[in-house]
Amino acid sequence: MANTFSQLYIQIVFAVKGRQNLIHHAWKEDLHKYIAGIIKGKGQKPIIVNGMPDHLHIFVGLRPAMAISDLVRDIKNNSSNFINDRHLVNGRFSWQEGYGAFSYSHSHIENVYNYILNQETHHQKQTFKTEYLGLLSTFEIPFDEKYLFEWC
Repeated sequence: MANTFSQLYIQIVFAVKGRQNLIHHAWKEDLHKYIAGIIKGKGQKPIIVNGMPDHLHIFVGLRPAMAISDLVRDIKNNSSNFINDRHLVNGRFSWQEGYGAFSYSHSHIENVYNYILNQETHHQKQTFKTEYLGLLSTFEIPFDEKYLFEWC
């Protein structure tokens, strides 16, 4: 029987509901590790998880049997429970609906990794909205503004 070989690298981007700055520096590393654990638990390869107080970037090596939408759903559900069960925010934490998923070739892994690693420096120069619209433009993804994230 023939084997299946693949090389799929996906950057996933999604935001906190209402684009609130709820991901605090004191526990964000624990959240990122938890999300990496979710990804590993689904048989996928977490490359890097990082972000800002109002959004996350997740870079994964994806096996073709796993639908991106299923992985994102599981990450959002389980990470919301992680935050809420530990009472890390006042009130109820949740992610906004939707996400962006952008594919890269093997030769881009280091650049994407460093881009995600340096989110704090990057966002000193550019807002999340500008960043996200830039990704959509770079990847030539058509969109309707009314279906984008809620912007502050």
